[in-house]
Amino acid sequence: MDSSLPRLLLCILIGLVHCSYDNHRHNSTRHHDYCVLGAGPAGLQMGHFLSKAKRDYVILERNSGPGSFFNIYPRHRKLISINKIYTGRRNREFNLRHDWNSLLSDRPDLLFQRVSRELYPPADAYPLYLSMFVKELGLRVWYGVDIGTVRAAQSAAGRSYVLTDQRGLEYTCRVLLVSTGLWDPQKVQFVGSDLVEGYESISVDPEDYKDQAVLILGKGNSAFETAQSILGRASRVHLYSPSPVRLAWQTHYVGDLRAVNNELLDTYQLKSLDGLVEGGLEDIAVVQQKEDERRRSGRKQSERRPGGKRRRGQLYLTLAELLDSKEGRNGSGVTAANLPAYHNDNFSLRQPYDRVIRCLGFRFNFSIFDGSARPPSSEGARSRLPGVTAWYEGRGTPGLFVLGTAAHSRDYRSSAGGFIHGFRYTVRAVHRVLEHRYHSDPWPSTKLLTTQLQSWILKRVNEASGPYQMFGVLGDVILLQGSRCEYLEEFPVQALPQLSSLSGREVSKHGLLVLVLQYGLNRTDSLGPGRAESEWTRAWKSNFLHPVLYYYDTLPTERDMRHRPSGWPLPRPKAVHHMIEDFLTEWDGPISHSQPLRRFLEYCVQTDLRAFYAESCFRLSLTHRKPPLFCRQGYLKKQGVVGTSQLWRHARDAGLMPAEQDSDASEDDPSFPDYLTRAAASMSSGLKLDF
Repeated sequence: MDSSLPRLLLCILIGLVHCSYDNHRHNSTRHHDYCVLGAGPAGLQMGHFLSKAKRDYVILERNSGPGSFFNIYPRHRKLISINKIYTGRRNREFNLRHDWNSLLSDRPDLLFQRVSRELYPPADAYPLYLSMFVKELGLRVWYGVDIGTVRAAQSAAGRSYVLTDQRGLEYTCRVLLVSTGLWDPQKVQFVGSDLVEGYESISVDPEDYKDQAVLILGKGNSAFETAQSILGRASRVHLYSPSPVRLAWQTHYVGDLRAVNNELLDTYQLKSLDGLVEGGLEDIAVVQQKEDERRRSGRKQSERRPGGKRRRGQLYLTLAELLDSKEGRNGSGVTAANLPAYHNDNFSLRQPYDRVIRCLGFRFNFSIFDGSARPPSSEGARSRLPGVTAWYEGRGTPGLFVLGTAAHSRDYRSSAGGFIHGFRYTVRAVHRVLEHRYHSDPWPSTKLLTTQLQSWILKRVNEASGPYQMFGVLGDVILLQGSRCEYLEEFPVQALPQLSSLSGREVSKHGLLVLVLQYGLNRTDSLGPGRAESEWTRAWKSNFLHPVLYYYDTLPTERDMRHRPSGWPLPRPKAVHHMIEDFLTEWDGPISHSQPLRRFLEYCVQTDLRAFYAESCFRLSLTHRKPPLFCRQGYLKKQGVVGTSQLWRHARDAGLMPAEQDSDASEDDPSFPDYLTRAAASMSSGLKLDF
């Protein structure tokens, strides 16, 4: 027998095995309960919560590492997110109010400050931090998976989503969590738009703009960031957009122009060749003037471009309606009559430019979703974002949730949901919705005695970071239950009509309170005199961030939400209480903050909430048929002041307390009783009430 025959058979067998494996690899489908699309900060934040809950999940990332957006953007490599390390406090929750980059975890050391200690950190530090976050928490991330199509599938088991990658592999999941961010540059089509350079591809070397006139389309942070980088080299820089510049310190919206990028405002207002102009983008044209026309008008040839190449002609901004010829409509070869200066010799942008740069931001990539899985475009934000519900589920796409910057349509230009320090909390809210919907775990809550409510509210307004960052969007919901209450933290307040279905918690006949932080609605000069209120009787006129409590005797409806007053985060309540704004954002003054809050709570629960010493409780028990609630829940149960779980155990062991402890006492949170004990004395009052 020929010895080559066995070798031939072996080769054929190996080939068949390889083909079988290859076909299996390409045709196999991987099943998971949760698919997270994108390993940016929002995707990794959700990965942490899913991992902590021990859920079946996978994070799919097309690039070779997490946070790939920050490898490119911002182009000039400085983040504008605050990294304030020193706050004078060691309270982790409070410090997150001023740490805009760290993600939430149970690790007290897993903070962004480990990779950068600069107030405005370099962009390169963020992928390093995210890599550290993935490694130290052991998150399940698959890199190099580029999802090209997403479709919905219906089966007997219900709706699911099928994702197909570049190799033909399919991933099927019950819940799809989209955290792809915004990658596609926002563009406006007009005559000559092909002559415009994009923010995503421009040179970041200032020397390439030496002695050049530059027109930038846009007035956001990317536009000003670009302008600031070339101010010392360009001959003049003009910014053009439909709207005037909006300053973050005036609007309180962190997506507006930040002071770290606004040096051009100085050179504009101090008349040093730079400036801002308003005008529509759809009706403009960017054109090149004919060579002979340029000679007659005395225009000089532009300087050399990077690489030694010259432009064929300088660029002019004009109006599309002035272009009457086919040649002009192509953006080249126009005459002087096609330029605005021919008709108005005082036209602001009449001088030619060497470069026109587009800096209009980014939009969500809808192209990977087919018709069965595509969320609609949002009504606001110029349709750049997907439309989502108040709990961040795509409209018309059940089981598909949008996370991170792409979910900013819910609070566009009104809160911080488009930024890391905001969406880390909305991601946690989405996870709590998922836990209840798919695993029957209700929204976490703290059970309190009503006499403990004031101290707990003061604790939250003075340290909680979620409502502080997501002001007007995430709020604490307090379900009143007579002598007790249930405290839910960081619920999406615009989803209040769906409270029961989203949280698994019910509203009783006693009603509910909602605590949010919000800015005042009065538009005032943020740096002018009279910009702040200091008298607690005028707290409702507060302009700066301050706590507001809304009291409802019944749960607001969808109709109530739709018809809420303009600028209000919630419908008109039965009663509302503003806590006076505070320069130090410390709402702990006994007269300005605590006493007005207590009186408001007493109105809502129809109960005296003062704290009393044992001697007073003894006297009131002898002279009143119904002593104050504080005495009934404490002194008359032989409890005295509320202690720690160790004190309760010691008292029970010593026979000083009955074995059955009130089941609603919040002993599962050891941090609370210490705070309450310290606060109890300051709550006492000499006011006389009728019992």
